[in-house]
Amino acid sequence: MSAFQDKAKEKLAVLRTKLDQIPILQQAEDMAHVPKEYLALGGGFLFVILIFFGVGAGSLCSIVGFVYPAFKSFEAIESKNRGDDTQWLVYWIVYAFFSIIEVFVDFLLYWIPFYYAFKLAFLLWAMLPATNGAKFLYDNFLKDFLKKNESKIDAALADAKKNASTIATEAASATSDVVAAATDIATKKES
Repeated sequence: MSAFQDKAKEKLAVLRTKLDQIPILQQAEDMAHVPKEYLALGGGFLFVILIFFGVGAGSLCSIVGFVYPAFKSFEAIESKNRGDDTQWLVYWIVYAFFSIIEVFVDFLLYWIPFYYAFKLAFLLWAMLPATNGAKFLYDNFLKDFLKKNESKIDAALADAKKNASTIATEAASATSDVVAAATDIATKKES
């Protein structure tokens, strides 16, 4: 048993030296009075439990899918390098395509065990520059599909815009009719 404890202490020491490079963990350690390696392991364990059991996994996937890419997109816009702009534009195209598909098959996805764990892995694969997954999907699948259907997509968007404008106009007209009727009723009650 002592050999196991020694090995565990050795691994924790190695983890601690790696975590020493993250200042916020030192602050958390000072506040909680818990060693940062235990905080990191506990947080990692909690993260895994949340993902596998689906508690808040949808929200976590949304945060991961938005926050890091949005920040990197901001950095790309502000930098002089145009290569990173393309990388993040491609990511957002893939993310949008994935999100649209997900809306239509959501009732099926509910039955897939560990769906959010797979989704999180997919999002990480798609966004991380080391894997360049979004570029792979775009180059091998989406680019040809989008180019082939560009005129149909443009027509559908124009039709949707026209319908939305009509609906908004009708809703505004109906709202003004309701307000006018309410004003008439209020005026009659006052007299």
